[in-house]
Amino acid sequence: MLADPAAATDFIRRNTAVERPPAVPEVALHLGSEITPLWEMTEKEMNDTGLPPPFWAFAWAGGQAVSRYLLDHPDEVRGRRVLDIASGSGLVAIAAMLAGARSARAADTDPMCAAAVLVNAEANSVPVEFSGEDLLDGPVPDVDVITAGDVCYERAMTYRMLRWLRTAHERGIRVLLGDPGRTYLPAEGLVELAVYEVPTTPEIEQDDTRRTGVFTFG
Repeated sequence: MLADPAAATDFIRRNTAVERPPAVPEVALHLGSEITPLWEMTEKEMNDTGLPPPFWAFAWAGGQAVSRYLLDHPDEVRGRRVLDIASGSGLVAIAAMLAGARSARAADTDPMCAAAVLVNAEANSVPVEFSGEDLLDGPVPDVDVITAGDVCYERAMTYRMLRWLRTAHERGIRVLLGDPGRTYLPAEGLVELAVYEVPTTPEIEQDDTRRTGVFTFG
């Protein structure tokens, strides 16, 4: 990993630009323009060729949809404690705070996400906590709302995530899942709360827009 958090935040500031996701212009994020060159630069600076893609540098359709939903329906989070799982850039956690959440925590196992969430929260003048733990291996935290965007793209990850999220739902926690029709999004057991046409780029989605739903458990 990068030598220290300061080095990570410096890398992000040097290699991204502050932009506003098209579906959520209320939020400013440090975003990359092309995924492959940024991935290569990250591996070179971190001296590690086995790093995951820099998901933290892009506003994915699922995260944009959940963020749009929270800003359009602030009663979902106003005054409540929010956890955003697999947070990446921290977009959804930031949107939750802008919508009036009492607190928001972004969780992601990618070590670069700690710096990404920090600089993005600062760009929006909101406090967001960060956890680098794999929360799926432990009990569901004591929160009021759990959000997740774009977590159904890989079989094993989807199984673990949905099992954990369903446990949270059964405990009475509000669960909001954003997904643009990824391969492993279940066909049953979810209730669609809203749908958005999220502008994207061929660089990350191979489409100009993605029809993206926001779901909860039925």
